[in-house]
Amino acid sequence: MVFTYAPLVPLPARITATAGSLALSQVRIIGDADAVAALRTGLALRTASRLPESTDSDAVEITLSLVGQGTQDAYTLDTRGDGIRIYGHDAAGLFYGTRTLLQLLQETPDGWTVPRVLIDDAPRFAYRGVMLDLARHFFPVAEIEAYVDRASALKFNHLHLHLTDDQGWRIQIDSWPLLTERASIGDAGPCTGGFLSKDDYRHVVEYAAARHMTVVPEVDLPGHTHAVGVAYPELVEQPWLSETAVAEAAALGQDLPVHGEHFAGWAVGHSSLRIHEERTYEFVTDVLNELAEMTPGPYLHIGGDECLGTPAADFTEFIARATRIAAATGKTPVTWHEAGAVADIAAGTVGQYWGSVTPKGAHAEEAAHFVARGGALIMSASDRTYLDMKPSEDFPLGQSWAGIVPLQTAYDWDPASVVPGVPESAILGIEAPLWTETVDSYADLEALVLPRLLAHAETAWSPQAARDWDSFRARVALAG
Repeated sequence: MVFTYAPLVPLPARITATAGSLALSQVRIIGDADAVAALRTGLALRTASRLPESTDSDAVEITLSLVGQGTQDAYTLDTRGDGIRIYGHDAAGLFYGTRTLLQLLQETPDGWTVPRVLIDDAPRFAYRGVMLDLARHFFPVAEIEAYVDRASALKFNHLHLHLTDDQGWRIQIDSWPLLTERASIGDAGPCTGGFLSKDDYRHVVEYAAARHMTVVPEVDLPGHTHAVGVAYPELVEQPWLSETAVAEAAALGQDLPVHGEHFAGWAVGHSSLRIHEERTYEFVTDVLNELAEMTPGPYLHIGGDECLGTPAADFTEFIARATRIAAATGKTPVTWHEAGAVADIAAGTVGQYWGSVTPKGAHAEEAAHFVARGGALIMSASDRTYLDMKPSEDFPLGQSWAGIVPLQTAYDWDPASVVPGVPESAILGIEAPLWTETVDSYADLEALVLPRLLAHAETAWSPQAARDWDSFRARVALAG
């Protein structure tokens, strides 16, 4: 049975419903300590603290238990008896079960209720990610935490932080201190920039981990590196300015990049590290080692996209070497899909596909090469998942270079059907990126990501055969 009276997003894998509902005038929560604490916090927010916890005998008991076996992130939720029971196959699954319970809660004139259901749930994809671009607009720790709360409630489990780009460098690196001293000032708009200290970054990592989200840090290389040249001009080539870039800057009324000076424009492809300088690889090694040291998660993203100003042979040389430097940290390298053009990319490197759902040019071949080299794919089809694409022609925020992406367009695609010849088993999952050229505040962020973030949550979690636009639209309407 598909619920149309409860805003369940993402849709669980299996639901068995019976008649009636369970009334909750007060509750007693017992079981796994971490899950109990998470549910208490969630209940206070969901009910505005209007559902008291009590030890009275008539309180509805909510039992949270780890069973320690079964599918990763899976859980069972049962509200058919006198109480509520959630069994998690691991700690993450137990947490996701509590998120589903929070969605099931409904306030009636007689108080809070939940429908009588048995839910056996597990995700379609292991990797369910969101990406936040801190380089073009810097978000302080509290706002990153707010986004973690928003995403984890929808069962996303990876937070990709785009920490560096032409407009700014946002992470403290002790061995190269001018990166934050000189290159963190300003962004792609009117804001003043900023950066995460190592303590800030570790706090975000811990906050996300407590909500079962893994942080994936990205330092974009060898392009998107104009900000590196603001701090260390000797590491970066002079800007490469194509006729297209000049024309686009003129149309937007933006300045062209100047070597060694802060750049606030939106043009891409004009910057490149100096590929043949050994000092460049000392820089890359130092940065990736420091980033890996403070990142407990398994991934280290090194960019590799839109290197229009880097000759193909130089790009090949750099990516082959940089992916090995990343792998030497003990992490799995991740790159954008263009790096799949490099025959000798480090074995096991993961590719992030940002092309369209109908691949253009060599995009599909580049993406498939990661799988051939023992890696896998993260699917971020730009004309479906890019949260900075306008949801309508007249929307005041966002861009449209990948197309207009209304909610139904964001929902109607299958990540396993994009790259020919790549089996679903080679797809880690999906990620929904938010690039922030037009974003100047957290309010702007929410205006762009909602409600499309719910569509991507369902794409990442729910069985493809169960997904239905009409059902989804009805559930989102109930979610408000």
